[in-house]
Amino acid sequence: MQLVIEDAFRQLFPEAMIGTVVVRGVDNRANGAACAALLAERIGETAARFEGVEIPSSPAVAPWRAAYGRFGVKPSRYKSSIENLLRSAASERLRSINPLVDCYNAVSLAHLLPCGGEDLAAIRGGIRLTRAIGDEPFVPLGGTEPEPPPPGAVIYRDDAGVICSCWNWREADRTKLTDATTDAFLCIEALPPTTPEALRAACAELAALATTHLGGTAEVSIATSDRGGGPGS
Repeated sequence: MQLVIEDAFRQLFPEAMIGTVVVRGVDNRANGAACAALLAERIGETAARFEGVEIPSSPAVAPWRAAYGRFGVKPSRYKSSIENLLRSAASERLRSINPLVDCYNAVSLAHLLPCGGEDLAAIRGGIRLTRAIGDEPFVPLGGTEPEPPPPGAVIYRDDAGVICSCWNWREADRTKLTDATTDAFLCIEALPPTTPEALRAACAELAALATTHLGGTAEVSIATSDRGGGPGS
């Protein structure tokens, strides 16, 4: 599974980097306690690290607030996944969900980068990173009612509709990771000043955590707006 970055996105964010980790044959019921313990450790570290810090203006979050403004949504309403995660971790409200999600949340907290994931069994066709027309089908995680993305918003989509709305704001319920997930598309996103080396390190840790705790295989790639990402690129 290779991510396709469309021109509509490239033109707005030529500096963006997307790391992908495609895992196959994992057991998402295995080692749940170990993954939850790792997440709890990272939550504690984050709570200490961000005590007294204004999260919206922190270096980890400010570039994403600016990016959301560039595609025309209010970042105070549509908060990036890293901002939401840091807020939850700093207040110690973040909880274990399932091993794959716990692993990518742990990586997100450690590297201060947005992470997400989709169940490949639910994907229809390929995955594309593009901008919304505004009428694409989308039901957010945990929801039951359609919530089409704002026109012009950055979205991940497949042939059936949006799988993540407003870049990394909200995942689709249709493609969420569950205990039954065996194959998954995981992604880690970066904007300057994050370096390619820092993104690669985050992807490597996520791949190692997934395969060490859950078995299976992992294939890592890095895509930028000026070139696609193939295996190992």
